[in-house]
Amino acid sequence: MKKLVLLGIILLAVAAVAQNNISLPAGTSVKVKLENALTTFSSKSGDPFSARVTEAVMLDGKPVIPIGATVQGRVTKASEPRRIAGKPTLAIFPETVVLPNGEHYMLNATLVDTSVRNGTDVNDEGQFKGKGYDGKDMTEIGMGTGGGMLVGGLIGGGKGVLIGGAVGATATVAHWLGKKNSATLPAGTELVMELSRPLAMTAATGGQ
Repeated sequence: MKKLVLLGIILLAVAAVAQNNISLPAGTSVKVKLENALTTFSSKSGDPFSARVTEAVMLDGKPVIPIGATVQGRVTKASEPRRIAGKPTLAIFPETVVLPNGEHYMLNATLVDTSVRNGTDVNDEGQFKGKGYDGKDMTEIGMGTGGGMLVGGLIGGGKGVLIGGAVGATATVAHWLGKKNSATLPAGTELVMELSRPLAMTAATGGQ
């Protein structure tokens, strides 16, 4: 009888330890909603960000990271090159997940998708890329060239058309090249992250 009681106590202890030693595998998706806006023109490397979990992360049918948990991290890159140099880039690094009860765990995850569209994307390195130049920019250059040709034609006839077009194109292209494209992740943007490493949620790693 004593042996059965002892065995029962051991099994209960093992079950308790198992419940307190949860590990989410790498590749697990975490869906959150950004709480503060991030932009290439105002954010800088090291700036903090915060996001709320919008869909419970489940393991074996049980919620491990509940809705309302907070993911905290920092900006690692905010680049806003001139149009000719490439696309604007935002990179973030999630560092911690804080559960509603105050427990917090180290998090290593990568951004894989956002709800922002309109020519933006997330590359293989987890960087949010804004849109580059497009048809509207080409139209702008074309309108500048056409305007220059019209003015030149009125002043100097056929030769003036060529000169005016060249001047118009040069001025418009210079203006276009001088502009910068921006990228923005507004507050409320939905983000999808994937764990880069297993997330161990144990009594040893959690804390108040």
